[in-house]
Amino acid sequence: MTVEQMALTIRHGSGIVCLCITEDRRKQLDLPMMVENNTSAYGTGFTVTIEAAEGVTTGVSAADRVTTVRAAIKDGAKPSDLNRPGHVFPLRAQAGGVLTRGGHTEATIDLMTLAGFKPAGVLCELTNDDGTMARAPECIAFAGQHNMAVVTIEDLVAYRQAHERKAS
Repeated sequence: MTVEQMALTIRHGSGIVCLCITEDRRKQLDLPMMVENNTSAYGTGFTVTIEAAEGVTTGVSAADRVTTVRAAIKDGAKPSDLNRPGHVFPLRAQAGGVLTRGGHTEATIDLMTLAGFKPAGVLCELTNDDGTMARAPECIAFAGQHNMAVVTIEDLVAYRQAHERKAS
């Protein structure tokens, strides 16, 4: 992710920049879950927030958040590479991806894996100008304005089911 992409994410999103990671990466970085008993409606797997231990100032800028993301996903990353708390919100994905839990976290990991990248990715909820959460029509319009593709979790589930059936 570039600084420009992060700036766009912050400017048009909720400001809650999340880094989706696997359980293995969470353990590698020794990131405790944010709460012991998750009672949120969607069961989103928030861990404690993070900041890169080196190369950041306040942690809030787009450049600082990209530095934090890169520190967390680099090969050989270790707990001491990150300070806690911070301005990036790691989310632990469920094993099995969208076939286990139809959430944005799992969809992000699945998309990165299917694209041949590390199983980690950034997400941020898109917001409307009035501060409400964007829904499908607004997301599609935003994507068109910024030359982005749109995929739904349902599309991803269908794709995985079809392709994993063929592979077995």
